[in-house]
Amino acid sequence: MNLTIATTVFAVGKYVSFLQDFLETAEKHFMVDFNVRYYVFTDRPHDVPSVNLTQGRHLSVIQVPGSNRWQAISARRMEIIQTTIERQISREADYIFCLDVDSKFHARWGAESLGRLVAVLHPGYYEQTRDHFPYERRPASMAFIPMDEGDYYYGGAMIGGFVEDVYTLTKVCRNRFEMDAGNSIEAAWQVESHLNRYLLYNKPSKVLSPEYLWQDFKAKTKEVKVIRFSGVIKNYAEVRPNV
Repeated sequence: MNLTIATTVFAVGKYVSFLQDFLETAEKHFMVDFNVRYYVFTDRPHDVPSVNLTQGRHLSVIQVPGSNRWQAISARRMEIIQTTIERQISREADYIFCLDVDSKFHARWGAESLGRLVAVLHPGYYEQTRDHFPYERRPASMAFIPMDEGDYYYGGAMIGGFVEDVYTLTKVCRNRFEMDAGNSIEAAWQVESHLNRYLLYNKPSKVLSPEYLWQDFKAKTKEVKVIRFSGVIKNYAEVRPNV
């Protein structure tokens, strides 16, 4: 197909060690019938591994600052994606998926996941009712969701859709995050909290099951029989600058 899928990952600090498995498994399973452009954001460009890419697939390395605080790295994610869409991705791709690098693909991820705005059910909360969702509940925060509102709890490790729709999402979430920061507020789950607020009032056109965002420490369940993409087991004290 002639469609091009942009795929962004942040490999900052020691997280660059996850990049090879991410890319190699993506080449086997992710959008294999499409043109794919990987955008790797890292403060260690010389540590980006060499991976054989199939025809129609390209990798761009974009240098970004490091940080001594993992929350700051997470906070800059929306800003960096927004500005990169403006400068580059909008001219190079039709769809975009923003994924976490500390993850691997295990099975086919294809055209069934495409949509205007795509979200994924968080693997830790898809069986819970909304009163158990870890939404930001403080009214002072721009990520605030009242107790009697909410559809699902979405995972922040996967955002997708048309480039222009994801651009709007990143711009709004960035602005709200910065407004909170200006008021010395940090939402309960940082950017993920702002993402859930945005998706509550800007409904995704497609919601993917947790098979598209599983966790390696979790066993398969009767509902999730195929694991397509999963976060790897890791020691946060080793890979994060602060825990």
